[in-house]
Amino acid sequence: MRTLNLGILAHVDAGKTSLTERLLHAAGVTDRLGSVDRGDTRTDSLALERQRGITIKSAVVSFVVADVAVNLIDTPGHPDFIAEVERVLGVLDGAVLVISAVEGVQAQTRVLMRTLQRLQIPTLVFVNKIDRSGARVDQVLRDVAAKLTPAIVPMTSAVDAGTRDAAVSSDVAVAVDVLAEHDEALLAAYVGDEPIPPSQLRNALVQQAKRALVHPVYCGSATTGAGVAELIAGIAELLPAAEGDADGPASGTVFKVERGPAGEKIAYARMFSGTLRTRDRLPGRSGAEQKVTAISVFDRGGTTHCDSVSAGRIGKLWGLGEVRIGDAIGTPRRGPDQHFAPPTLEAVVVPRRRADRGALHVALTQLAEQDPLIDLRQDDVRQEISVSLYGEVQKEVVQATLAAEYGIDVDFRDTVTICVERPLGAGTAVEVIGEPHNPFLATVGLRVEPATSGAGVDFRLGVELGSMPPAFFKAVEEAVLSTLRQGLRGWQVGDCVVTMTHSGYWARQSRAHGTFDKSMSSTAGDFRNLTPLVLMTALRRAGTAVHEPVHHFRLDIPADALSAVAPAVARSQGVPQATTTRGASTVVEGELPAARVHELQQRLPGLTRGEGVLETWFARYAPVRGEPPVRPRADHNPLDREEYLLRVARRTG
Repeated sequence: MRTLNLGILAHVDAGKTSLTERLLHAAGVTDRLGSVDRGDTRTDSLALERQRGITIKSAVVSFVVADVAVNLIDTPGHPDFIAEVERVLGVLDGAVLVISAVEGVQAQTRVLMRTLQRLQIPTLVFVNKIDRSGARVDQVLRDVAAKLTPAIVPMTSAVDAGTRDAAVSSDVAVAVDVLAEHDEALLAAYVGDEPIPPSQLRNALVQQAKRALVHPVYCGSATTGAGVAELIAGIAELLPAAEGDADGPASGTVFKVERGPAGEKIAYARMFSGTLRTRDRLPGRSGAEQKVTAISVFDRGGTTHCDSVSAGRIGKLWGLGEVRIGDAIGTPRRGPDQHFAPPTLEAVVVPRRRADRGALHVALTQLAEQDPLIDLRQDDVRQEISVSLYGEVQKEVVQATLAAEYGIDVDFRDTVTICVERPLGAGTAVEVIGEPHNPFLATVGLRVEPATSGAGVDFRLGVELGSMPPAFFKAVEEAVLSTLRQGLRGWQVGDCVVTMTHSGYWARQSRAHGTFDKSMSSTAGDFRNLTPLVLMTALRRAGTAVHEPVHHFRLDIPADALSAVAPAVARSQGVPQATTTRGASTVVEGELPAARVHELQQRLPGLTRGEGVLETWFARYAPVRGEPPVRPRADHNPLDREEYLLRVARRTG
């Protein structure tokens, strides 16, 4: 039997989870349809998901169609949980993108489709809710072609759309012109007005859909079941089965981590090659080996314990105490990079009871294990923790999760936009061992210079590798990466090259007839403590610029509202880049600081009689205009030498 790992993706409220329930019911996995409104869906198992009626965590459930075993992965639709979607995409063989026939193509729909195309994931489109009042199937199809991709092939059409009796018809002419773009034989026949056998058209459709060259479109209703049988047939025929040699070298990816009833970690892994067995040992982050103690695989709506999980399948793994999302199983798999937007918001989390401070740190650390893009920032000076976020809904979910699962009531301070710092030029600094102002038994010289956008931090050695013990070089590198989490104005520094230009140490020694004397011998701690002073001096000489996140925006407004909307865009520091008017509608595209998006969203309804639609997505970081914001430091402040030495070396110079 073939295996297909299938993702269901959509903008929030398009009916994604309802479609998942319908697919499971149609396949005989469930006897009764789950309902989002009743809070009894199969994949939304968290109490918070059922209360809010939204998917927060991805969930896996299996069913069988014809000769295909489908591992269906339901993903969140709300943009605040895009990180959860990101992890799923890397393990999919195919996807179904759900679009509401009422709301049509929405902001998150565009983000998802762009990513599916870039990763070349074969995708079917399902236009849902054709039974709802206001359903406009034909217009949605035109919008899909205009806003998502022109390479669509309608497979069904809606009958009596917008009524409770809505149904679908499969009597649809295949889009020969779309298929001919990728098939020379079809193109020649099409141009020559020659008859084309239906079997040739069907074969071209199957091959092109499996290669993500075209996207078959189905319509229907997850609520009534209309069109779902046709979609299921398309899933089995038009999406490619998982590939991989079960006897080859082991290669897999961990895409989800959760904790069991006893607090144990459970890793969800997709195997691309080879076979992983119980009692197999995998390297951990600390260097120690971890042993797989148990495995279960998904089977017909449930899970089954077994001795192994092989290529193409998804397994739940126990025993990997150090596992994190994104970890490789065996040989790392090479695939297209995923470029989802980083979180651009940050808020301080404050426990309502002071006694919960320690427990709060533990709880947030565990949540960050399940979501690596929730970055924690510990402020040891103020004894505070900041968490990075995608939006206010995610903040509410974190708050509710801490209360429900950990018994910790918290408040969030005002959300701020996360900026970054980038070096303006090159700067160098050096501290030499034995000099009066240097209390550490180490010589460290560093040069900081700009790198290309998106390069991160590149640490290099400009000295001989054998000039010091490896542990000392490691201490310098770790200190560089840690120190650059806060630049001259408190923001993380990126897109730079840091080169170690000088090194020196005192070898392990002791006084005559005595034991080892730390005051005469260099340790890794000396290098770890000296590096921040040297690095921040070099960075100060290089200078930095604060960059803020900038979103690309698309405004769809009535044409006669442009004169009112344009000044509002300007007041929000938006920069229009293209304006297109078609009939009574105008589309304005450009860039807007992420911090001003909410402001423009609030103004828009009053300026457009409630008809304006604003879509935004992360584009890049750009220099802040005006006075750059400063974030309070959360370290021992190596920018202030006296304060730093007082805290670290218990001296002032």
